[in-house]
Amino acid sequence: MRRYGNLYKKIYDLENLNFAFYKVSKGRRYYRDILQYKDALEENLINLQRELTNKTYTPSPYRTFTLYEPKKRIIYVSPIKDRIVHHAVMNIVEPIWESLFIYDSYACRKGKGTHAGLARTVKFLRMSRQKWGRVYCLKCDITKFFPSINHHIMFDIIRRKIKCKDTLYLFDKIIFSNSNNRDDPGSKNMPIGNLISQWGANLYLNELDQYIKHVLKIKYYIRYMDDFLILHSDCSYLHWLKKEISLFLAEKLKLSLNPKSDIYPINRGIDFLGYRIWYNNILLRKSSLIRATKSFKRLSRAYKEGLINLADVKCSLSSWLGHCKHANAKRGTIMCLRYLILSGKNFSN
Repeated sequence: MRRYGNLYKKIYDLENLNFAFYKVSKGRRYYRDILQYKDALEENLINLQRELTNKTYTPSPYRTFTLYEPKKRIIYVSPIKDRIVHHAVMNIVEPIWESLFIYDSYACRKGKGTHAGLARTVKFLRMSRQKWGRVYCLKCDITKFFPSINHHIMFDIIRRKIKCKDTLYLFDKIIFSNSNNRDDPGSKNMPIGNLISQWGANLYLNELDQYIKHVLKIKYYIRYMDDFLILHSDCSYLHWLKKEISLFLAEKLKLSLNPKSDIYPINRGIDFLGYRIWYNNILLRKSSLIRATKSFKRLSRAYKEGLINLADVKCSLSSWLGHCKHANAKRGTIMCLRYLILSGKNFSN
């Protein structure tokens, strides 16, 4: 396997750092930290370049907050300087990692995403149903995925493709920045919200992808981050696969399958990528409708109180309608949600 060197100079190149700042500020140019950094952008980037060149750069502590929907998660937010470094690294490393991924891995990749994964799932359902008639689905996810990622295993996976010592030094700084003990072989927890964590997590489970595709030789397999599914005609074979996958995850990646991982006939519909999916139908999740209803009620109240403007309302509505258009959502549901947003105030002005 080819290993890449001479990457570090490309990472701290001033043009790359400037491009990284552009990506960090995209859609956030009026945020306070962005505006403050931009006030002395050239000076700040030169100072950052100097820190990287002299290897005096040290990641700052994360700011954290908790999300409770759809499940409780701790989100880690890096200061702007660290976010620039993350983007600068990925600008150079992304093409290397991208070349490793299988086709049917849909998270954190250009041209992929949930809607591409949805279309592929429907295609696989139709192909497998035409091939076998009766089809079963093995639907799995990883228990506490990001908090369970082992730092040392993650670093070893990165080292297989990158031989540039300075770049590895920088990865070491970033990966172990959330570790209480760098020398602990059980050191784990990749912070959700960190760009390198998102890409690294995808790379981490690429080990599973390669095992499933090239060792187990499974055709109908799709993964989106830590959610994945396999289609097959033999229910007992899927039970065997589940045991093999669980063993691989435990031994090679120090991960465990969620106990809720299940095997069932596809005529029940597959709960995946935010939808309920059949070979001939796609519906919205009931939980998504409930969350959207609550969210839009809060949005309506905020608009009435003048806390947000019409542009914010339209943005949220457009995002939801974009999600709905990929499913056979009843028009009344969409119109009801539209009413929840717009009912509080006359928009004719």
